[in-house]
Amino acid sequence: MNSQAAALKPVAAISERDMANAIRALAMDSVQKANSGHPGMPMGMADVATVLFSRFINIDPSTPDWPDRDRFVLSAGHGSMLQYALHYLLGYEDMPIEQLQRFRQLGSRTAGHPEYGHALGIETTTGPLGQGISTAVGMALAERMLAARHGADLVDHFTYVIAGDGCLQEGISHEAIDLAGHLKLSRLIVFWDDNAISIDGPTSLSTSMDQPARFEAAGWHVQSVDGHDTEAVAAGIEAAQQSDRPSLIACRTVIGKGAPNLGGSEKTHGAPLGDAEIAATRENIGWAYAPFEVPDDIVFAWREIAGRGQAARRAWEQRLAASSQRQAFESAVAGRLPDAIFDALNAFRREHVEKATKVATRKASEMALGAINAATELTVGGSADLTHSNLTITKGMGRIAPDDYAGRYIHYGIREHGMAAAMNGIALHGGFVPYGGTFLCFADYARGAMRLSALMGQRVIYVMTHDSIGLGEDGPTHQPVEHLAMLRATPNLNVFRPADIIETAECWELALKSENRPSVLVLSRQNLPMLRHAYSDENRSSQGAYILREPAEHRAVTLIATGSEVEIAVAAAKRLETEHGIAAAVVSMPCWELFEEQDAGTRKAVLGSAPRIAVEAAARLGWDRWIGDTGAFVGMAGFGASAPAPDLYRHFDITPEAVAAAALKLIV
Repeated sequence: MNSQAAALKPVAAISERDMANAIRALAMDSVQKANSGHPGMPMGMADVATVLFSRFINIDPSTPDWPDRDRFVLSAGHGSMLQYALHYLLGYEDMPIEQLQRFRQLGSRTAGHPEYGHALGIETTTGPLGQGISTAVGMALAERMLAARHGADLVDHFTYVIAGDGCLQEGISHEAIDLAGHLKLSRLIVFWDDNAISIDGPTSLSTSMDQPARFEAAGWHVQSVDGHDTEAVAAGIEAAQQSDRPSLIACRTVIGKGAPNLGGSEKTHGAPLGDAEIAATRENIGWAYAPFEVPDDIVFAWREIAGRGQAARRAWEQRLAASSQRQAFESAVAGRLPDAIFDALNAFRREHVEKATKVATRKASEMALGAINAATELTVGGSADLTHSNLTITKGMGRIAPDDYAGRYIHYGIREHGMAAAMNGIALHGGFVPYGGTFLCFADYARGAMRLSALMGQRVIYVMTHDSIGLGEDGPTHQPVEHLAMLRATPNLNVFRPADIIETAECWELALKSENRPSVLVLSRQNLPMLRHAYSDENRSSQGAYILREPAEHRAVTLIATGSEVEIAVAAAKRLETEHGIAAAVVSMPCWELFEEQDAGTRKAVLGSAPRIAVEAAARLGWDRWIGDTGAFVGMAGFGASAPAPDLYRHFDITPEAVAAAALKLIV
């Protein structure tokens, strides 16, 4: 256990009450000036936050991203003024008082909810309730995994979370706390803002849940304290730090603490207090200062906390400099993947072009992962209880287990949403490149966290198999139809749907190289033929779409397809040529997003000027951009059915004959 386990003494000259009241004042003043925001939670949790930061947390605002800092996650992100007030008081260089005065204004760093990348020291984007605590589970897991590889001298920190009733009511929280308890993530400490209030009023309107009992059932260490008794809070943190399990500290608080008329009411949750109540609050808490004014001695007390963190960071840097692990550690934290991965994938493509390997793209993905995972220790895989369907585990990957974090494979259980959020946390923490598998139709379950992957620009790779009616007999509940459109509509998300083993390897390469955006690999259950006829060291999928088959004569029609339907488009093109003398080009489009990024000339050269037909066993939504007003679409117009895959393709008329007929209708 490192030195932070022993509580630091509060600054003697200034009481923690005064320090907490600074948070309260800044929160209510900022919300009032913006005429928008949530003052109640920051005012209610100010005492807890003050104890945590003044006595325990290990951060350095002058170097906010040093790897062994403690992580602080404000899961109850609507209370963002708590974090912004802390950052101003601690002296983050990008959080002067003027930023608080511009709370929730265009271009300010003080967004309505904490946004990763908008301000220093914000570890993750929160706001959608439940995401913060669930992401923090991934951070805490990454800390244990990184410590198992590089030792406690370099990796020894806590992840602290402030969560509210909303975070714990959201379903994702069940997935997250269950996983954390199972894995005994002892460096995870959650403070529950137990104020018994939600937007509609008392939480008793909608829940009777015994939250401490729920956490205990999941294997957590649980305590209940008065959230306004600083010594009780400190004792709770000390006990939590000594536990061999994740910890919940239920902090009974008063929402809007200090407001004499509105405190304890839902009226303080999401609206300004108003000038009269703010004046009354100032008098009630003994805060005789103008709006946005904090006395120098109180600011100094907060800045001393930053000084202690700076000393801890410098001591860590000395340990790093003397460590034999330094180079490996720095490479891991930087996320630098070795060139050996891409050399291995290049050799992989050469081998399988020569063999003309015919496998399902989920199997092709497993084979490519075999090469990837053998070439680096940074990739960390997993699946939501579908390991041998998604084919996400490869030879030599040890399994992560309670008290054994040296492996590289995580059994997330049937927790798609929790898996996605945990992968966000692993990516944000640093040290690993996470990927995780489930069926494509279950992207619905993971959607909230996937959106945050994209919003935060994290290299998280989703392996989503069983991508169409091609999965067959499981039927329409499991057959994705609208999911590709949903994913493609998400900004900053690459959606790859490869057509064969070569494209699958290319798409893995592109996903690994996409350091600032997540990727989804959409993979088939059914076997698909290898469609490339010759090896090339060029990654043809890198421009998003390319001409797979160009006729000798001027093309009369262009067939555009993705994934398993590229095979159908090729067969249709051959039929059009041999039976009707029609020159048909085939364009494989594994990634719309990358194709959109190409210049107009490149897109025109690929798509051509002939009539276009799109072929995809999914919804049409979005395809008209590529086929134009006069184009045709061969695909799904509704949900699927339960039957063998070949029967379904014929039933829904997604066949070479149907594509050829659509072409004839367009051009004859």
